[in-house]
Amino acid sequence: MTGPSLQQRYSPGSRCFGCGPANEQGLRIESRAAPGTDGELVADWQPRPHHAAFGNVLNGGVIGTLLDCHANWTAAVRLMHDRGLAAPPGCVTADYAIRLRRPTPVDRPLSLRARAIEATGDRVVVDAEVLVDGIITATCRGTFVAVGPDHPAFERW
Repeated sequence: MTGPSLQQRYSPGSRCFGCGPANEQGLRIESRAAPGTDGELVADWQPRPHHAAFGNVLNGGVIGTLLDCHANWTAAVRLMHDRGLAAPPGCVTADYAIRLRRPTPVDRPLSLRARAIEATGDRVVVDAEVLVDGIITATCRGTFVAVGPDHPAFERW
């Protein structure tokens, strides 16, 4: 996939630790629409040795951050398309739960996949997963909510 990521396109000044292009010390994931799908987002990301919990195993908190940010963007893009908006609305995480299914190595690239499974009003439920060499190592289900002008995250993209 080529061209700018959703984060680069819609929030180039974001300092979010997980997905902000302007955070040089962040994870800087780059989510993109998956070709040939209806709203699925994908991202590739290469862990670095300092992201390890121990040995060659990615820290669970880093996994949670990757899934949270990628799923949040999936929800925002779903709402953008559903509402016919020019840009995704600012969304926040209402809840999410991850399942660490097997160790995620840090010495190989990983892939993120996420898809909205339900959208009602301002809320979107998203399923996401981490894969390494095509094997699912972690999964997530989260609820993400578009926020209004009374919320500190409003228009923070």
